Amino acid sequence: MSNATVTRVGQINQGGDVDALFLKVFSGEVLTAFDATNVTQGRVQTRNIQNGKSAQFPRTGLIGARYHVPGNEILGQQMNHGEVVITVDDLLISDAFIANIDEAKNHYDVRSIYSTEIGRALAKQMDKHVLQVGVLAARATNVISGLPGGTKITLTGAGDETSGLKLAAALFKAAQILDEKNVPEDGRVVYFRPAQYYALAQATDVINKDWGGQGAYSDGKVLRVAGIEIIKTNNLPSTNVTAGVEAGGTPARYVGDFTKTVGLVMHSSATGTVKLMDLGMESAYDIRRQGTLMVAKYAVGHGVLRPEAAVEIAAL
Repeated sequence: MSNATVTRVGQINQGGDVDALFLKVFSGEVLTAFDATNVTQGRVQTRNIQNGKSAQFPRTGLIGARYHVPGNEILGQQMNHGEVVITVDDLLISDAFIANIDEAKNHYDVRSIYSTEIGRALAKQMDKHVLQVGVLAARATNVISGLPGGTKITLTGAGDETSGLKLAAALFKAAQILDEKNVPEDGRVVYFRPAQYYALAQATDVINKDWGGQGAYSDGKVLRVAGIEIIKTNNLPSTNVTAGVEAGGTPARYVGDFTKTVGLVMHSSATGTVKLMDLGMESAYDIRRQGTLMVAKYAVGHGVLRPEAAVEIAAL
């Protein structure tokens, strides 16, 4: 009896590796979960580097204008210069091992669940670090002499952090501050926790279209206040974060007391991210352990670029 010709659907052009295409499913699921969960992606300055441990972000000050006196020689003016160096953190990973025997006994597919959770874990950690840096930017001074630093708006009454109208007033104040610091209007966002987000959504004045509001009371959505895009996230810091308490070791430059932080208004230029190794995925069967190891990883770092472009909204 002759053997049947078997088409191995995991091979690439009969290449021999019967799992080659299957790995892409894992990669795609991780990427999808990461992109769907990561709210700060695309909202900060990002630089990719091929090697090294850090990247330099040059900073320049302002230059003035003056009237020319006829006959006087024009020699040019001085401008303040500085730099911000952002260092790449250690490799951050999220991993899972699935034993063959467990998969055989199970009545549902667990690989897609694991891969989704791996992507979410990395996205959550990146958001937390970016937002911690954003709040620290609002508390920082400027590296350029003569330029303003960050701003903190403290709500004046107990319970104001759950009042939609008080939060809206704080956003208008933040918009005014950013205007006065010549921060561009395009690219401004505010990160709120669900409690603050839905407090805004219940404030009908905020979403009243007759007043230029954007949102829907029936959907529980508020899109924009004072020209600032509203982002809902659980990753805005709310505790006293100390070094080494998260993900196996939080770098010291991300630490701070965030117990009073209610919201973070930030322009995309306020913080920067350096990527040495962008999100990558690996999956391999281990014959010695009779199971499959799945690992997602990246090596990035975050830092303050323009503190004048960040505003912290804090509780009393």
